[in-house]
Amino acid sequence: MDIKQNICPKCGRPTEEGLCSSCRVEETKWMICQPRVQCTQCPTCGSLKTGSIWTDSHLEREDLIGELAMSGVKLHEDVEDIKVTLSHHDPTPNRTSVKVTVKATLYGIHVEQSCNILIVWIGEQCDRCSRLSGNYYAGVIQVRADGRKPDDWEKERAIEIAYTVEDSCQNSGDRLSFITKTEETKDGVDIVISSHTIGESIAKEIKNRLGGKYSRHPKLIGEKNGKQVYRITYPVRLPKFRRGDILEINREYFELRSNESGNMKLFDLQNGEIRYVNENEPARLVGNILDSETAFVAYRENDTFGMLDPKTYVNIECIRKPWLEVTEGNEVRFIRDREKDTIILLG
Repeated sequence: MDIKQNICPKCGRPTEEGLCSSCRVEETKWMICQPRVQCTQCPTCGSLKTGSIWTDSHLEREDLIGELAMSGVKLHEDVEDIKVTLSHHDPTPNRTSVKVTVKATLYGIHVEQSCNILIVWIGEQCDRCSRLSGNYYAGVIQVRADGRKPDDWEKERAIEIAYTVEDSCQNSGDRLSFITKTEETKDGVDIVISSHTIGESIAKEIKNRLGGKYSRHPKLIGEKNGKQVYRITYPVRLPKFRRGDILEINREYFELRSNESGNMKLFDLQNGEIRYVNENEPARLVGNILDSETAFVAYRENDTFGMLDPKTYVNIECIRKPWLEVTEGNEVRFIRDREKDTIILLG
C-alpha cells in the first residue's frame, strides 16, 4: 500500500479522504419517514385544506395517496438515482396504510429502505360547498330588455356568458366566486351569484356581448367582523332591438345580426353589405326574421321575378337584389312592412 494513500479510520479500507463510501452510508440517516400524514378533504368536491386555506384538487385517489405519502418522506440531499414504489391498503374507511420503498444511490453505493406511513383522512365540507348547500348569495343579476322581453336566444346566451365568466374565476383560483343558481322569470332571467367580483364581471360581459347597459344597486344587510355587508342587484337592460330584427334606418332596410358594446352589426338588405351603427341611432322596427314568410317563385326574367303571395295567391313582381340568388321554381323568404304596404326580401 502506498504510504501516502488514506485509509478509512473506521474500517481500515483505502479511501480518498475521511470515511470510505460504505462507512459514510452506514453513518448517514438518508431516509426519514413521518409515521402519520393527515389530509382534510371535502367529500363533495374533493378539494383539499392546508391550514385554513382550501384549494381545488383534480388528482385521482391513487395519485393523491402517492403525493401524501411522499410528503411524509425526507431524503438526504446526496441521494441520487431515486426509484420509489408504493403499496397501500385501507385498514378502516378513514385510514390508509402506505408502504414506501425507496431504492437509490448514495456516495456510489446502492441503498434501499422501506417505511410505513399512515394517512388519516378527515372529511370536512369546504367553504365553497358550504355556501352552495346553504344557497348563499351576494347578489342577483337581472337580465331584462328595453321595452320588450328577452327572447330565448338572449336568455340562453346570457346564461352561457355567465358560466364562462364563472369558469374563468375558478381557473384563476377564485373559489368563492360562483353561480348559485339561474332561473327564468316572466320578464327575463335572474342569475344568482356568490360574490360581488363575479357579479360585476358577468354584468359587464353580458353588456359587452349583447349590448345595452347595466347598473348597481347595493343593499346593506348587516355586518361581519366589523365590516358592512351588502347584497347587490345588477339590472342588465338589453337594447330594444334584438338579433334578427328587421329595421328601417334612413329609409333603408337592415337585418340586425348582433349588438355588441353599443354597436349594431347590420346586414344591408339592399346591397348585402355589413354595416355598423350605434345602437342609439333612430330606427323603426319592421319585424323579425322569425316572422318571415315563404313564397313560390313563379318566373324570372333577368333581374325581375314574380312570386306568389302565400296569403292571396296574387303574383307579386320584384326586383332581385344583387346579393340574392333567385331561381324559378324555388322559394324565397320575405317580410311585410305593413306601415308602408311593401315587402322586404330576406333571401
